[in-house]
Amino acid sequence: MTTDKKVARRKLSLLELATDLQNVSKACRLMGYSRQQFYEIRRNFQLYGAEGLLDRLPGAKGPHPNRVSEEIEKAVLAHSLHHPTQGPLRVAQELALKGIQVSSTGVRGVWARHNLLTKHERLLRLEKTVRERKLELNEAQVRLLERFSPEFRERHIVTTYTGELVAVDTFFVGTLKGVGKVYLQSVIDCYSRYAWGRLYTSKLPVTAVHVLNTDVLPFFESHRAPITTILSDNGREYCGRPDHHPYELFLQLESIEHRTAKVRRPQSNGFVERLHRTLLDEHFRIMGRSKWYESVEEMQTDLDTYLKHYNNKRPHQGRSTNGKTPYEIFVKGLPKPEKGATKTSKKAA
Repeated sequence: MTTDKKVARRKLSLLELATDLQNVSKACRLMGYSRQQFYEIRRNFQLYGAEGLLDRLPGAKGPHPNRVSEEIEKAVLAHSLHHPTQGPLRVAQELALKGIQVSSTGVRGVWARHNLLTKHERLLRLEKTVRERKLELNEAQVRLLERFSPEFRERHIVTTYTGELVAVDTFFVGTLKGVGKVYLQSVIDCYSRYAWGRLYTSKLPVTAVHVLNTDVLPFFESHRAPITTILSDNGREYCGRPDHHPYELFLQLESIEHRTAKVRRPQSNGFVERLHRTLLDEHFRIMGRSKWYESVEEMQTDLDTYLKHYNNKRPHQGRSTNGKTPYEIFVKGLPKPEKGATKTSKKAA
């Protein structure tokens, strides 16, 4: 029971005691009230009932009649949001220039109702408003966020089986004396990290088709696994008019979907970019300092030897590999034929 209710109950006991004793003076003396207080309590009880026994603070009920209007209060709050360090007199003068008449006391009253009396509280309100404001980012700002924010770095390409996504790219290896520029057409299965690579002296659509037709597709066919999607950048050797470009036509003939990475975002094709770094650190930079090459064929022979080790003997510590070799994961992730299709093929045989 609250204090107000206890006081109201004591007042009601005073009225009941005076009725029982038929003596106001004796009842007031016993309860500790004066006769004047008794008659005020009885009058309030007769006019307002039980609520008249509750103590009420003096003053206006509800909003004060001299409180500023809602329009002026909104103007004060809006001005204080943009100028949180100004005092009440300065705010009143600034609003007067805009045709809004309010006194410095009225400004202070608005601040008191919204807990903004101190400069620190008004600055915190500005900080909270800016923090909750929604911003629309342009492409440059999005690229910066993706570059430096750990939240964006943790995003990964997710694949569930072998051949679901194969990444391709062209990598400039260097210049060979007497031969010219040497390019690597690299291909990697994003699920198993199984990689293929072939060196060429140019980066044309024909070279991109050649590595697929010679190395990649025969390997998948030998394991009875299709390639669903190929991911590449927007280079000329991969992209062009679908009805004229050799690479686009080849993928259409093989029923392979072609996806391209976003422009100026090599991280969206991160599997093959990481493959290039591994090839540089573990093969090209070492062999380039320990052996003198005179032809692309010699470089290709050593590259094939390294890729054989890379795919079959080298353990991988990347995400979802857990120290296994790419070939182990490649075989494990082969899509299993449907039971109905297997029975049909047996009957046909």
